[in-house]
Amino acid sequence: MKISRKEYFQQLLSWKDKKMIKVVTGIRRCGKSTLLKMFRDYLLEQGIENHQIISINFEDYEYEDLWEPRVLYQYIKERICPDKMMYLFLDEIQNVRDFQRVVDSFFLRDNIDIYMTGSNSYMLSGELATLLTGRYVLIEMLPFSFAEYVQMNGMEKGAEEAYRRYIATSSFPFVSSILSDSRQIQDYLRSIYDTIILKDVIGRKKITDVMMLESIIRFLADNIGNPLSTKKISDTMSSNGRHINVKTVESYISAFMESYVIYQAKRYEVKGKQYLKTLEKYYMADIGLRRAMLGHSGQADTGHILENVIYLELLRRGYRVYVGKVDNLEVDFVAMDEEGINYFQVAATVREQDTLERELKPLQKIADNYPKCILTLDMDPPADYDGIRRLNALDYLLGP
Repeated sequence: MKISRKEYFQQLLSWKDKKMIKVVTGIRRCGKSTLLKMFRDYLLEQGIENHQIISINFEDYEYEDLWEPRVLYQYIKERICPDKMMYLFLDEIQNVRDFQRVVDSFFLRDNIDIYMTGSNSYMLSGELATLLTGRYVLIEMLPFSFAEYVQMNGMEKGAEEAYRRYIATSSFPFVSSILSDSRQIQDYLRSIYDTIILKDVIGRKKITDVMMLESIIRFLADNIGNPLSTKKISDTMSSNGRHINVKTVESYISAFMESYVIYQAKRYEVKGKQYLKTLEKYYMADIGLRRAMLGHSGQADTGHILENVIYLELLRRGYRVYVGKVDNLEVDFVAMDEEGINYFQVAATVREQDTLERELKPLQKIADNYPKCILTLDMDPPADYDGIRRLNALDYLLGP
């Protein structure tokens, strides 16, 4: 069974035949290649002929010769029909040296619609950004949402059990085909982790202190949802007998973010409407990957795990997501889009009155009339506290 990934598919469809390069990025194995295949199948169903589609996956050994830009250019050029619309699909394009020049040369032709994928955002920096400024649209892809996971695997035992499996296994699409074998899941997740670290981080950044690199990413994974500064991370490593300076920590974190294994949420001063530069929070692209890295289930982290899941869901829904600051209090997420702002508090439970009051307090201090919501795992009916809604998080995740 294939999941349509309709949000991402619709974005591709909305840009079809428009003079923009479609760039799909995201962590390895999140489904980018499958998305492009589904889109190619759609084109064929719409009457596009096979010879109008040129598709190359640069992780396929068959195309290794095309890693040379001049050879790639000639290969594509020989297959272009000048009198027909052509659709060019370049999968994991970052493997090609100077690929941006090849892409730019074909972009200049009126009858070529270009689609690319890549597993790190580094491909969008430097020369590509310079050559193609204003010429590409970015579609950032994530592994399965909880709703997609349920669509794939069902929830015969209810939403709570489905959520438990979702965070205990993984949101990577392939894992749904091996759910009955926990050892295979762990091996698969470890292989993703090793590939990201070796290919996307160590290889490209030419890092020699691999143990320190892994210590940093495990520290970030173990502290999802906690305010962190690079100095705090540096000091923690040093107190454990491993000296590392702040600049190197920043470089490592940047590499993790470019590989989409880690996401950073910056802070936003709600009353002053300004962005802050310190004490960011970090979240993992997949909770199952976090578990495989840390070697434990993290059951004590129920609240932070839910926070991580909600953060990714807000990104999927098109929000720009920040951690809010209201005086000396914190709002878990300030989610912005073209229509305005939504404020979210996330907690495993608020059944204790003290906990409920603590979660309500920062939202009550916000004077504007934008929606405010508390999301919890409590299986209780929705409630309203003077305009602040309390909802079940799983209902929210499964909703539109």
